[in-house]
Amino acid sequence: MSEKNREGKRTAREKLAVEREKQKASEKRRRALIVGGAVVAVLGLAAVIGVVAANAGKDDDSEAAGPVVAPSGAQGKDGLAIPVGKDSAKSTLTVWEDFRCPACKAFETAYRPVIHELTNAGKLKTEYHLVTLIDGNMGGSGSRNAANAAACAQDAGKFPAYHDVLFDNQPQEVEDAYARNDKLIELAGKVDGLDTPAFRKCVEDGTHNSWVAKSHQAFNKGGFSGTPTVLFDGKNIYQDRTMTPAKLKRMVQEQNKG
Repeated sequence: MSEKNREGKRTAREKLAVEREKQKASEKRRRALIVGGAVVAVLGLAAVIGVVAANAGKDDDSEAAGPVVAPSGAQGKDGLAIPVGKDSAKSTLTVWEDFRCPACKAFETAYRPVIHELTNAGKLKTEYHLVTLIDGNMGGSGSRNAANAAACAQDAGKFPAYHDVLFDNQPQEVEDAYARNDKLIELAGKVDGLDTPAFRKCVEDGTHNSWVAKSHQAFNKGGFSGTPTVLFDGKNIYQDRTMTPAKLKRMVQEQNKG
């Protein structure tokens, strides 16, 4: 065999050896990635389980946060409804609302004049149920704190006016301005006679927080799809695409004729 041929075979063997080493290194990296990926997946699953457990704990805490103190004059099952209007009214409107909810503000803007007109005339009774849906979806505590402040306003006999002020001054959904008690107290200054030491203490102490949590639990158990949920004598009229303030007024007037 010539020297040239021996040199060619030696070079081929060396190249093959180098290629085998590359393959071994590549296989080693692949196995490391598989193991590492499995570890990450396990950690990710643990994180998800932790979040679920944390959320479950929050739900439990809402029930055990303290005694449920209903606002003055609250009615209905478990005293979860704040009534506006005369009990003798022949028509009842049940409204589930969240003070951080933009759709709730839109409903209030469109329907408030008619609702006020009919309640003031003694033809309609409106029952308000307060919900903390946006707190759960976006984070924060503005829905709860605003609902507590509204319940404090109910104690002072000023719920309707303060309810309207909260919606008129609603912050952007992503902002949690109503988590600040000083903001809620500042807005109380827009309602004559509401900003008192008793109201401030009620707001700052979160007197009705557990009642608000119980109201939200009732909303969840009711199987409602979102806020606002508006029931006219038990029928969900907010889902009726043909509903208008004028149509609601006609429905109430028809009932009052009977």
